[in-house]
Amino acid sequence: MLVARSIVPIAARSLRSAPLRAVLKMPAATSHTLYVRAMSATAPSFKKDMSWVEQGNVTYDELKPYTQHPSGEITLIDVREPQETAQGMIPSAVNVPLSAFSVAFDVNSSAPPSADFEKIFSFPRPTYDHKIVFYCRTGRRSAEAMEIARNRGWWDTRNYRGGWVEWEAQQKDAKEQD
Repeated sequence: MLVARSIVPIAARSLRSAPLRAVLKMPAATSHTLYVRAMSATAPSFKKDMSWVEQGNVTYDELKPYTQHPSGEITLIDVREPQETAQGMIPSAVNVPLSAFSVAFDVNSSAPPSADFEKIFSFPRPTYDHKIVFYCRTGRRSAEAMEIARNRGWWDTRNYRGGWVEWEAQQKDAKEQD
């Protein structure tokens, strides 16, 4: 159940009776008015839709349409090292090498979320409920990246097990059929 939040003005002299953790000083018409933001003591609970995750590994046929018309609904992350991505990447993919993955997806980082991530990787770090597909050359490292991400709170993740090897083979077959 979500708890409604509101901003309630109170007189400065009644501040002593208000919970100090809830006080938020905001610009006001007079200097005698402060605002208290009423908050719930418990975090809202969200029901996770696991239907996408439960589909298991992503297939080439499932991934191909997304790469042709990316919507931003899914982030496709290549976990290969930079020298490997020089061979090419799946269209619309971004690169976060597995060697940097543990730091990049560190929930205990003292930096504000995504601040350093975006500077380093040139895209914002996905939110915890954003759909992510990981891939590498053959699927082993991307499965490892997926497990790390899930263990750290990014639950809406899947693996493209065929990886770059399958993608290239499928692309080559498609060109030969044309």
